[in-house]
Amino acid sequence: MVNQVQASIQVSAKLPVSYTPDVVVVGGGASGVAAAMAAARNGAETLLIEQRGYLGGMGTAALVPAFCPYTDGEKPIIRGIGLELLEKMKQAAGEAFYSRNKDRLDWVAIDVETLKGVYDQKVMESGAKILFHTFADQVLLEGDRISGLVISNKSGRSVIQAKLYIDATGDADLAALSGVPFQTGGEHGELQPGTMCYVVTGANKARFDQFKDDTGQDGALENTVIEAQRNGDLPEGRKRISGIAWITDTVAGFNFGHIFGIDGTKAEDLTRAAIEGRQLIQVQIQFLRKYVPGFEDIHLVHSGDQIGIRETRRIAGDYKLVVEDYISMRSFEDDIARNAYFIDIHLANASSTMTIKYLPKGKSHGVPYRCMLPQGKSNLIVAGRSVSSDRPVQGSLRVMPNCFAMGQAAGTAAAMASVNGGGFREISVSGLQRKLIEQGAWLGERPGFAEHDQAAVTNHIEFEEEC
Repeated sequence: MVNQVQASIQVSAKLPVSYTPDVVVVGGGASGVAAAMAAARNGAETLLIEQRGYLGGMGTAALVPAFCPYTDGEKPIIRGIGLELLEKMKQAAGEAFYSRNKDRLDWVAIDVETLKGVYDQKVMESGAKILFHTFADQVLLEGDRISGLVISNKSGRSVIQAKLYIDATGDADLAALSGVPFQTGGEHGELQPGTMCYVVTGANKARFDQFKDDTGQDGALENTVIEAQRNGDLPEGRKRISGIAWITDTVAGFNFGHIFGIDGTKAEDLTRAAIEGRQLIQVQIQFLRKYVPGFEDIHLVHSGDQIGIRETRRIAGDYKLVVEDYISMRSFEDDIARNAYFIDIHLANASSTMTIKYLPKGKSHGVPYRCMLPQGKSNLIVAGRSVSSDRPVQGSLRVMPNCFAMGQAAGTAAAMASVNGGGFREISVSGLQRKLIEQGAWLGERPGFAEHDQAAVTNHIEFEEEC
């Protein structure tokens, strides 16, 4: 530890300090956007840094075609900032898109370019500052506290000195750089495969819908995929189409197929995945044109900037959320969110099987504040898919609506801690819960958790199959 502190002092002495916010958020995906908005709205001077030139993470960089459910099948349980952003995207995407989606909260298609603009607008309106094209590549430590981040961008290398730090990288990059212990993947380090998502134009939704009605197939096209595999037009052992997200009647997004053996924390693996993923898309485009009515004349207009990543690191936190908590639908005294998404672990290789486990309709479990608190660090919090959990629960928590909820909690906690002058463990958790509820979050219906009035959003909800 002495050498680590000395190294930190040496680095900080050589590099200029570029920013001194109350709170710095690293990573501009769903959890980072919500964290930055929440921290700034609650009065903290906030800086959000992102490696790309836009916000959105897997929803924009990887082109995940639709938002996972916001509801438990009966009511919205992801509310607050997450629901606000969903509704803003629907309204901003145009009259036709809004008409198609206005009463839907589950599996809403993502209009990527609209969503990028919405994130820019809402983060800036909150008062948070954004710094694009920037990596945090080193953490400066003093005891159990982070004293600064070394960042790299076109302006050079410099140091950010903040009071509180939010790791919203999805891969626990900041926590790992800080020496926080973590687990990766399954028992033997196996990881869920990645998927290179993409968007096509020139489709005909009416013709496709008629094909589905005639064949009795859903958007996954199970029988058609199997037929193409038998004929050698699709590779064996690849995942069926998760679903088709229709942005317009002629533009559709696809989550289709797997790239195996990818570790999203390794540049070499991400490089291989990008190349293999783009190759696989071309095979799938030919399949769609040949086998699926409505897609005869499609044209590829956008593939993901990177492969979609489902899991990497999971931190060791003050509490580890485990599958028994999920199955028993457990609530915790320090709940900061609720989760109802099914456990969804994709096959690790072409010969293995998927794991899926649903909760009963209308039911959910709590997400405790403690699972975001990394062991050994007082002014660092982690939000998103890399919080402290076992692998099955990570397969449920990892989706964007849940990341919004965890991000809002992390940002609100950071603002509270910046006022108190302490770390994340020194805030009042009951005070955090009250603030979250006041700001639209839903923490369940139980004593001491007054429900925020969300009656308007529970009317006329449509539910659809996985997309």
